[in-house]
Amino acid sequence: MTCISQDGKFSLGEHTLSVPMELYKLNRERLCKRLSEVVDKDTYVLLQGGSHISHYCTDVDYVFRQEPYFHWTFGVSEPDCYGLIHVSSGEAHLFFPRVEEAHTVWLGKPLCLDEYKCRYKVNYASYVDTLGETLNALKPSVILTLYGKNTDSDLTCKEAHFEGIDRFILDNKILHKIIADCRVIKTDYEKEVMRYATKVTCNAHKSVMAKCKPNMYEYQCEANFLHYAYYVGGCRHVGYNNICCSGMNGAVLHYGHATEPNSKEIHDGDMCLFDMGASYSGYTADVTVSFPANGKFTDDQRAIYNAVLAASRAVMNAIKPGVSWVDMHILANKITLRELREIDLLRGDVDEMYEAGLAAIFQPHGLGHLLGIDVHDVGGYLEGHPDRPQKPGVKALRTARNLEVGMALTVEPGCYFIEPLLKRALSDPVLSKFLNEKVLKRFWKFGGVRIEDNIFVTEHGIENYTPVPRTVEEIEEWMSKKEMVA
Repeated sequence: MTCISQDGKFSLGEHTLSVPMELYKLNRERLCKRLSEVVDKDTYVLLQGGSHISHYCTDVDYVFRQEPYFHWTFGVSEPDCYGLIHVSSGEAHLFFPRVEEAHTVWLGKPLCLDEYKCRYKVNYASYVDTLGETLNALKPSVILTLYGKNTDSDLTCKEAHFEGIDRFILDNKILHKIIADCRVIKTDYEKEVMRYATKVTCNAHKSVMAKCKPNMYEYQCEANFLHYAYYVGGCRHVGYNNICCSGMNGAVLHYGHATEPNSKEIHDGDMCLFDMGASYSGYTADVTVSFPANGKFTDDQRAIYNAVLAASRAVMNAIKPGVSWVDMHILANKITLRELREIDLLRGDVDEMYEAGLAAIFQPHGLGHLLGIDVHDVGGYLEGHPDRPQKPGVKALRTARNLEVGMALTVEPGCYFIEPLLKRALSDPVLSKFLNEKVLKRFWKFGGVRIEDNIFVTEHGIENYTPVPRTVEEIEEWMSKKEMVA
């Protein structure tokens, strides 16, 4: 049974956010408005929801997560559903799998069709096995199906299919670019959910910071985050694999995967880099904090942290509608290079360093990405918007778009000491002239720092909705409360 009441609101208790189904109704209205400009009045959209996925050949399923486009459009929690929208009227019709009696024994009694209709605030609800019959009666001039590539994963989204669909006129070219572009701009409903997910995430990070100490293991910090996010915030899921780095692991950008499973013991003097984001009602946060395990920054830790913080602050002060995300990335890179020159780690002209590609040695990832239902949300490279840059450094960007009011993004500059990249730079005659090898050796086992905030682009700048300690002083003050908070 889902946590959506019959009055059409998702909630996991009075202490959590209540999310109205009007969120998804408004998304459908926005989609239909865009589509109506390019299709005729008898056009329908057909989307297929996600299905259960088994652990290989076993009868154990992964915890179900709804297909993102289907979730954005309908907010449906159940698997194996279809959704149909009449573009000109906006009428929505959901189709649910017909459940056999054995299902009730093992998985509980399903809702009846009227209950589904009421729950999800749609015009009609039917069983999946009547989908073909329903379409025959509606006589659509064309059915729009979803087909297109995700430019972050390079994978193709799931196109709707059912037995007999070939009887109808289909178009899989129109829908993807329009619905993906709709997802880029967040409504007030969506923003409220994202603020909540980020508030829970930030409070979970603060709980982890307060309890973290040398001789704990990285996975114990991960466990503390997961417990807080679910127990306190009602966030059953996270938006991505948790990244809990300490020491040199901070130089592994996507640490926490199967061969690096957050398993190291945290040592006194380690810098921690924790990148974790809770997900609520399908929308995720993505927040990174960096802090010393013992609660006190060394001079070198302070210098690198403040270099990254300066880059973050510069970008957030510069963002406004119309600004190029590529330019923001370059700004962050140059600020970091400037700050590293201030501590004598680098020498020379900052512009020359950047043009030579030195910034990508210390930050090989992009400045940030679109955020929403997916942690790397869709719409980064769509037809009609800038193509992916090809120069070193900026080619790692997940979008090159000009910023618009309502966009949700992460701002996450970083500085990492990654051994193979440093060795490559030292052996390169162009890059090595900028490096002070004597000072660089001091940071060889440093790891890295990343500071990641979640923002909305507003008419005059940004809304940074990431309430965690950010300055060195704020972090040290918060971590000095370990005993009281723990």
